[in-house]
Amino acid sequence: MREVVGRKQMKEIDRYTIEEIGIGSMVLMERAALAVYEEAVKLAEPGDTIWAACGNGNNGADGIAAARMLHLAGYEVIVLALGEEESGSREYQAQLAIARNLDMDVIEIQDFLPGRCDLLLDAIFGIGLSRPIEGKNQKAMEFLKSLEPKKVLAVDIPSGVHADTGAWIGPVIPADVTVTFGCEKRGMAVYPGRSACGRVVIADIGFPKAAIERVKPEGFVLEKKDLARIPRRPADSNKGTFGKVLIIAGSRNMSGAAYLSALAAYRSGAGLVRILTDESNRAILQTQLPEAILTTYEPDRIEKEDATEWAEALCSWATVIVIGPGLSRETYASRLLGLVLENAYVPIILDADGLNAVAEHPHLASYFTDNIIITPHLGEMARLTGKSIDVLKGNLYQAAREYSDAHDVTCVLKDAACVTAFRDGTLCINESGCSAMAKGGSGDVLTGILAGFLASGMEEKDAVSLGVYVHGLAGEEAAKRHGNESILASEIADEIGTVLKMRDI
Repeated sequence: MREVVGRKQMKEIDRYTIEEIGIGSMVLMERAALAVYEEAVKLAEPGDTIWAACGNGNNGADGIAAARMLHLAGYEVIVLALGEEESGSREYQAQLAIARNLDMDVIEIQDFLPGRCDLLLDAIFGIGLSRPIEGKNQKAMEFLKSLEPKKVLAVDIPSGVHADTGAWIGPVIPADVTVTFGCEKRGMAVYPGRSACGRVVIADIGFPKAAIERVKPEGFVLEKKDLARIPRRPADSNKGTFGKVLIIAGSRNMSGAAYLSALAAYRSGAGLVRILTDESNRAILQTQLPEAILTTYEPDRIEKEDATEWAEALCSWATVIVIGPGLSRETYASRLLGLVLENAYVPIILDADGLNAVAEHPHLASYFTDNIIITPHLGEMARLTGKSIDVLKGNLYQAAREYSDAHDVTCVLKDAACVTAFRDGTLCINESGCSAMAKGGSGDVLTGILAGFLASGMEEKDAVSLGVYVHGLAGEEAAKRHGNESILASEIADEIGTVLKMRDI
């Protein structure tokens, strides 16, 4: 697991290290420049022309220092200066003076006559950028982008990417490699920012652990070594040891979502899975997944009769409840949800049509307690909040955090990079998965994985964060086996075991 920080947190880490610990800014800068230099050497070929596009802040100073190291190593390097030298940071002015003392080519961008660029060091803006790039800087970046450098190395973060949200607030030049310092930045972990970063190198430039710990980074990203936290099955266990999942899913003649969630719950370790679904789905589900216990209902009876006693019995059987996949948006679905929310005292994973029911009947949210986990995609989140998808996508962190805080629930906001907001204020950003998973049923598989992990006895935070991560890895494995275009949601579920075996590697 590695920590992810916002720009204010990173600035405080930097300030504390310099002002309180006493490690000079130029010391940190030289170590940052060395990390950039080392990656640049990997990208550059002998005889390549390297341009270092440098703004007049400390990010630009990092770029000039790296350019100097490349120059001293024999590379042909040109420093392109953006911004007024007189208004530049103290470190920028110092690095510029060193470059001139070494007779390096330093050219102001407006005086530059372009030629061939084999490698561009993007050190124009750092993580402090918070407003759209305009005027001369916008034109300069558009000019550099139009020259189509063969390779790009971004210093700390690609210029124009918002370090908090990942939004593009300028004409971004996508990087092949981004060397970031100390910690990964939030805007690099979600799209579209993530798409601009290329391969990310997190360079240790000497920030003390105490400086990072004191800001209490709210975000984290899981790595493959974290799979070891998924518990092993004891030798003296039985099916009851690993919990009972109740999946309330599927509508008339629509059994697919119920099947996929139940399959994934079993693949993830649940001991018993019961599907509660429309009577019309009985035959096909008994054939598709004979391991599942099947309980059916007639929708008309749910709507017209008092089903409280029946719902109480079902809820008391379960260790974990899933409600919503493929359930439909008929009246009986919201009635079922109300019965579950009133009678269940175990974790409830609310997905798909369960969320749509809450959006259409907001009073249902008043039944939410701290045992609720919601898993909306952006369309469902838009219906829940009344905000447009564009607004939500502009800041996934804020969208997930606000809903979690408002309703005291765990919110798994599904996107190309899922963001989970936990009730303790932390955020998990998922970096596993691929575009091959953009298929119907993929979300139903995720819901089943979360249920399986919870039923097996994992703590909620581990179950949810690791469940999302495993889901992405299973999608990657399915894509390797079947191709990016051709995977089915059931094949994602089938690869869950492959991912769990990675604990042994």
